[in-house]
Amino acid sequence: MIRSSDRRFAAALDRSPWVAAVLGCFLALFNAPRSVGQSPDEVREALHRAVNFFRQQASSQGGYVYQWSSDLAKREGEGEAGVNTAWIEPPGTPAVGMAYLNAYRLCGDPLLLEAAKETAAALLRGQLESGGWDDRIEFDPMLRSKYAYRVDAELAGADESDKRRNITTFDDDKSQSVARFLMQLDAETKFQDAAIHEAITYALDRFVKAQYANGAWPQRYSEFPDASQAPSLKASIDRDWPRVYPDKKYAHFYTLNDNTLSDLITTMLDAWEVYDEPKYLNAAVRAGEFLLNAQLPEPQPGWAQQYDSQMKPMWARKFEPPAISGGESQGVMRTLIQLYQRAGHVVERPERFLEPIPGALAYFRRSLLDDGRLARFYELETNRPLFCNKQYELTYVPDDLPTHYGFIVDSRLDRIESDLARAQKLRKDQMGSGKSIFASKRSEVSSQQLRSILDNLDERGAWVEPGRLKNFGSDDSTREVIRSETFIKNLNALASWLSKN
Repeated sequence: MIRSSDRRFAAALDRSPWVAAVLGCFLALFNAPRSVGQSPDEVREALHRAVNFFRQQASSQGGYVYQWSSDLAKREGEGEAGVNTAWIEPPGTPAVGMAYLNAYRLCGDPLLLEAAKETAAALLRGQLESGGWDDRIEFDPMLRSKYAYRVDAELAGADESDKRRNITTFDDDKSQSVARFLMQLDAETKFQDAAIHEAITYALDRFVKAQYANGAWPQRYSEFPDASQAPSLKASIDRDWPRVYPDKKYAHFYTLNDNTLSDLITTMLDAWEVYDEPKYLNAAVRAGEFLLNAQLPEPQPGWAQQYDSQMKPMWARKFEPPAISGGESQGVMRTLIQLYQRAGHVVERPERFLEPIPGALAYFRRSLLDDGRLARFYELETNRPLFCNKQYELTYVPDDLPTHYGFIVDSRLDRIESDLARAQKLRKDQMGSGKSIFASKRSEVSSQQLRSILDNLDERGAWVEPGRLKNFGSDDSTREVIRSETFIKNLNALASWLSKN
């Protein structure tokens, strides 16, 4: 500060506005409040505050949703969520649990492992008798009675068990994301938590049991398929496919939609790495062989979102027609490369998993839209980009599209081509030696980013940001929200910084 007794300096200020301006800037910088985060103790305190807030105020008995109003009065996942409901699909409960576990691996703070175990306990309360998870977990006793939760089996009478909801869903990485979190936590705790170990092995074994004989999986299931069902067939096109949505059930179809089968292959490869069980590798390989059969013939050597028992593309929802998918096909190619890299050293003729990719890449390059992106759907035979308008009628014009669905997707063809080239150069002794699933996911955090994260954390330990809730109607007054996605990102950043300081 300038001492009032320094008369000569004060006089200089009076005579020179320029000097006064420079001094003003200096004083502003000197007296500006300093952001915390300049020491590990300060960053660790912020991390603890954020984790404690999320666990004690945002969670529902250890489970989480997508976002909350800033006052926590409203909660939502894919739909409105009550105070006793947790959501599964990322960035819901398993994604938050995985964030705790990853942060623990980075900085070793025991609070984070405790939080991960608490989240796992919530997920175990939501495991169904069919092995996996539905889209949500209900903790309210009245609502729980409608679900066939394993931990509540003794509470259900024999007549009630058939009426309770017992549907394991693979859609949108729901059950798969839970399984990947639980198996990694199981390994982190050296398989010593009997409840976690039993639950994840139960889940994985029933996922394998739910796999069709041809290697595919349904979108969801409550019963297991007959071993004689689903013979291995090559995909083909039905030239008379219905142009009008037939409104039929599709959950039993062989499902690639939303990368369902790709996520299952990743999950099975992870399970093989964790437990060294051949049955999980075999499930992944059989699924890869299904993908080889599911590639449609030239001149459209891509993949559809879902297939019927005759391996023909079929409708799913009213905006998902039988078509070649520019979205899911890219996921398939990346999955085939992953299968080759991670299991090629123990699989017979692994190069077969790469063989469909060059032709598919060439086809999709020919099919790029003018802006360099891909259509989600290409019409069978004509290869014209296909869309649905807001009345859910098929159209070739990308106007008046529903806003809840992506009919145009980014092209990742260059990345896939470079990944393919690297995979093709691998020697057999280099396969299976890629990045372990246990490698911590680390963020690179600049000083400026750290300051922003810390300065935006409120006194409660919440990151509040502008936003609206999607499921409370257009007249909802919420303008500030708390998001699981932001919490996950910022938790990783703080743990990453602590791991280096």
